[in-house]
Amino acid sequence: QICLSLVKLLFYLAHSPLGSIALLDFQPRQFVMVDGNLKVTDMDDASTEELSCKEDKDCTLDFPTKSFPLKCSAVGKCEGINEKKNLFNAYRYFFTYLLPHSAPPALRPFLSDILNATGDLRYGINETLTAFEQVLHLYKSGLYLQKRPLLLKDYISLKGFRMVEKEDYKCWPSYSHLGCLLSVHGAEEAAAICNSQAQCQSFTITQQRTWTGRPLASFQSSPTDLLPDADAVVYIKRSASSEERL
Repeated sequence: QICLSLVKLLFYLAHSPLGSIALLDFQPRQFVMVDGNLKVTDMDDASTEELSCKEDKDCTLDFPTKSFPLKCSAVGKCEGINEKKNLFNAYRYFFTYLLPHSAPPALRPFLSDILNATGDLRYGINETLTAFEQVLHLYKSGLYLQKRPLLLKDYISLKGFRMVEKEDYKCWPSYSHLGCLLSVHGAEEAAAICNSQAQCQSFTITQQRTWTGRPLASFQSSPTDLLPDADAVVYIKRSASSEERL
């Protein structure tokens, strides 16, 4: 969410009515999330000036660990230098820390492509935004889910109940510090996640939604503590249910 919002902001700055705008003091502290959107807190260090040049060798974009040769345009300006400066700063301050870590495994190669392409400045801001929107579409639609055996058949569903909220086993990246609360596309993906975790014996698809509209699923190690809830369904592993009966 943070990276996509940042890319949308940089897309606007690259195509603003004033021309391409560079953020000269590009640091995480210069941004704040407002209603799910990233905002710049200080525009004092923004500039619409692009480096003047006579030939291509005058157009080198330098960073502490990398340098990029750019083209000198016919009007004597280094082509796209403001856009590229913003984009590489987004890569080194945000993308490298946020992109690789919390996506479903099937989406990580797509995010790695974005990371590598922006790190080498092979993508401009237009291509970067398009790539992010494609990943978001895969994520929201569930198209990233690989064909696999249906696992939900291994679970008993109890409609009209939910699990008691309590401290349980932890997982990452959980939306709750009390236990394992993860975003899922639906019950089938939740069953696959539960099967992959040795502690998991049951799960509930909650009424909570993430910023993408996906539901949150609560995974638990014990299926015994249930409360009536007309809008909920608890899924319990058949093996766990058998053990409880014994």
